[in-house]
Amino acid sequence: MSLIFEVCVDSAEAAMAAEEGGAHRVELCSDLLEGGLTPSHGTIRVARERLQIGIMAMVRPRGGDFCYTDTEFAVMREDLLAAKEMGVNGVVFGLLSPDGTVDRERTAELAALARPLPVTFHRAFDVTRDPFEALDTLVALGVERVLTSGQEPSVIEGLDQIARLVRRAAGRIIVMPGGGITERNAGRIGAASGASELHFASLEPREGRMLYRNPRVFMGGTLRPPEYSQEVTRPESVDAVIAAATGRA
Repeated sequence: MSLIFEVCVDSAEAAMAAEEGGAHRVELCSDLLEGGLTPSHGTIRVARERLQIGIMAMVRPRGGDFCYTDTEFAVMREDLLAAKEMGVNGVVFGLLSPDGTVDRERTAELAALARPLPVTFHRAFDVTRDPFEALDTLVALGVERVLTSGQEPSVIEGLDQIARLVRRAAGRIIVMPGGGITERNAGRIGAASGASELHFASLEPREGRMLYRNPRVFMGGTLRPPEYSQEVTRPESVDAVIAAATGRA
C-alpha cells in the first residue's frame, strides 16, 4: 500500500519546500509553537497560487484547549468560509465539549460549511476522554480523517494505540499518525501502525537575514525563541522522512 504524506507547514515558503520534497499535501498553519493556528489570508492565497499539491487549511483561532466560546466559534466559521473561497482542498479543526467528548453539534456545523471539501479532525482528538468513543462519533458525523499521536506525547509512544484505532476505523475514517515523526522512526511507524497516511513537520533552525541586531529587545514573552533565527522547512529534510517511511534508499 502506498503511503500518503502530509507535511505541516507555517508559511507559503515552507509549503513550497514541502512540495519540492515530495509531500502529497500540506497542512497550512500559523504559529507552530502553539501547535498550529489559522493561517493568514495572504499565506493561503500565495500558497494556493504557487502549489500544485493539496492544501489543508487549519481553522483554530487560538492556542490552549478546544472548548470555544460563541465568539470564537463565529470566528472559526468565517475563517473556514474564507479558506474555502480561496481554493483550499480541505480544512482541519477540532472542537470538544467540557466533558472531553467531541462537540457533535459544532463539528457537524463546520463540516457542513466545509462541504464538498474533506474535513480532518486534528489532535484535539488526543485529549478526548475516550478515543474509541470519539472515533465512532467522528465516523457518524462523516469526518474523513483524524490526526492523532495515540493520546501520547509522540507517535512512537502511542503507536500501539494508533494501531488499535486503525483497526477500529476499519476503513470508515482515515486514522493519520502525527506528532514526532522523524527520519529515524518513520519506517517503524509506517509499518507498525497500519496507517495509509502520515503527518509530520520538518523543521530546522536558520539564521535570520538581519546584520544589525539589538539583543535587548524581544517581541514575545519571557519564554521565547531567538529573535534572529527561524524554523524552516527544507525539501531535503522532507524527502529524507518520506524515503525512510517508504524504504527508499
